[in-house]
Amino acid sequence: MVKELAKEMRKKFSELGADVPQKEIEAKLDLLVNQYKVPEEEAKRTVFNQYVRDLNLSKPSSDSPLTKIKDITSDGKWISLKAKVVQLWENEKASISQIGLLGDDTGTIKFVCFTKSDLPPVEEGKSYVFKNVITDSWQGRFSVKLNKSTVIIPSENVEVASNDVTMTGAIVDVQSGSGLVKRCPECNRILVKGACVDHGKQEGEYDLRVKAVIDDGKAAQDIILNQELTYKITGIDVKVAKKMAMDAVDPGVVLDEIKRILLGKYFTVKGPVLGSRYLLVKDMQRAPLMDGNPIIQKVEGI
Repeated sequence: MVKELAKEMRKKFSELGADVPQKEIEAKLDLLVNQYKVPEEEAKRTVFNQYVRDLNLSKPSSDSPLTKIKDITSDGKWISLKAKVVQLWENEKASISQIGLLGDDTGTIKFVCFTKSDLPPVEEGKSYVFKNVITDSWQGRFSVKLNKSTVIIPSENVEVASNDVTMTGAIVDVQSGSGLVKRCPECNRILVKGACVDHGKQEGEYDLRVKAVIDDGKAAQDIILNQELTYKITGIDVKVAKKMAMDAVDPGVVLDEIKRILLGKYFTVKGPVLGSRYLLVKDMQRAPLMDGNPIIQKVEGI
């Protein structure tokens, strides 16, 4: 099946003016499908988008259509956005010049600008028209990539829809994939067994995150904490986590300590829900235990 997919993709690349060796495509698909168990369609899309990006196989013939964030429903599409830079995230990767969140009156979306695109920096809180960006997706979450064809024009203020959710409850689960992790220096994705699904084997850069579940007694919500919030809530930073893992010769001790600190504790979290699943926490505060709350019994039974 991998061979057939590779043959089909090679033909499509040829139509775009690129001669990509079939065995090369097969190797990338085989890694994703057979080693990392990625569904075939997702693997095909990932490999195709990688070649489109790396080989500049697709260029917009003119300015791409102005699109609202809520109308982004597929990847690999050339669009233009009129949006405000809601947030710029810390970034130490030489390959990425800026990464953060854009917003308009219909929602918010992650953006990434790669250093090789040589684009002028944008400022947090300011609005722009981003002509010719390309959509991307990962596990159901859409993003936009700024590239060499992108034109950035300052704009009048764009009102951003407030899609933040506030929830108070107890942390009832801290999921695997939390704690000390390594990210791909090229695209920021979490490495699996030392490899990125897009860029193969990588040395990786250390990061801290928490994937947890908060329950308010009526509903459970998956949440994600970045490195900064993980430190704020647990007191563990990357330096401390690396020492813990090194001393124990086991990175799992970091996850165990995070579980010890968080499970059963009450918090108020606030942030947008991305991809209809994860609440990306922007603010998190300890909340007092509330007598009579129905989830107290659940937490005590963990």
